[in-house]
Amino acid sequence: MRASGRASPGCRCHGRKRAYPSDLTDAEWAVLEGEARGWMAELVAAVGRPMVHDLPTVLDAIGYVTRYGIEWRALPMDFPPYEAVYAFFVRWSRRGLPERLAGRLRGRLRVMAGRGELPTAGCVDSQTVKAAETVGAAACGYDAGKRIKGQKRHVVVDTLGLLLCVVVTAASVQDRDGAHSLLARLREKFSTTSLVWGDSGYAGRVAIWVGQVLGLAVTIVKRSADIPRFVVLPRILWVVERTFAWLARYRRLVRIYERKPEHHEALIWWADVHLMTRRLARELAGQPPHDRWGDPPPLPALTSTDRRGKVLELLSAQPWRAWKGTELAAILGIENVNSFRVQLSQWSHQGYINKIGPALYGPIPTST
Repeated sequence: MRASGRASPGCRCHGRKRAYPSDLTDAEWAVLEGEARGWMAELVAAVGRPMVHDLPTVLDAIGYVTRYGIEWRALPMDFPPYEAVYAFFVRWSRRGLPERLAGRLRGRLRVMAGRGELPTAGCVDSQTVKAAETVGAAACGYDAGKRIKGQKRHVVVDTLGLLLCVVVTAASVQDRDGAHSLLARLREKFSTTSLVWGDSGYAGRVAIWVGQVLGLAVTIVKRSADIPRFVVLPRILWVVERTFAWLARYRRLVRIYERKPEHHEALIWWADVHLMTRRLARELAGQPPHDRWGDPPPLPALTSTDRRGKVLELLSAQPWRAWKGTELAAILGIENVNSFRVQLSQWSHQGYINKIGPALYGPIPTST
């Protein structure tokens, strides 16, 4: 722990240039700086030697470990020594810094979305994650339903999918048992919350106990197993699943390596801080969210006069796209698709067109 107050002779963290995708940009650091420095000033236990290492660099180092799932000892050399970064992580996590930062950012995001700063409803669910060999047997368990040996994350999110509370237990702990401490923590932190949605795993005595003791109304949303077709589930069921998908982008959270459950909870909060910081910076700048499943980019203007040249232009303009023969034929205005496929095969064997996948020879849609 003394490493956090000692500067390494070769440490150049104050002049470090951001070089990794997980690093905070200037806009993101402008969003997070006021909240981080304000909470750090409130969490100081005793006045002593000032911080030696650069605060943004230390946060980038913690974000690097969280995002890419490496060991603390494997931090790149342009970050501070790993002993110092880990010492800051343990100290800040013990004092609740990431959770408090997430609370500030969550309130700002809710206000920008037209909601109240404090939530009035939430959604509860759990996720079982495999544990590595570094996790002790006392902290692990076996989830018979998922057939996974590891730990379980019990979370509560608001209607926007923003994290409210998290508790990490052994995988053998049932959802009903983990909900006692989770919802008690929710009531302690958010007195405005009056309604909680959950699946059938939270039905029964736990719902009665939560209503009588904590004063929370638990609404059970059941999945219908009688309908043999795809049915869109109510929003409140998949909003928490979307939060789990957001957290799964951080590789340190895909598998549990921490020996203490509170350290894994802290990593979840650091990932949540990173997510909300980027989202808040993007919304303050007026930038639209990234389209992951949007429409493909427009086709280029074809300048070639022959058919083979036009096909080459299309393949070079969008090399990542799995073209189909029917699509190319429709773009080029070719009616006889079968003869066009023969031409594509000939050009491929002659070496004019490379890397033509089997998608080019997909079935022809039947006309109705």
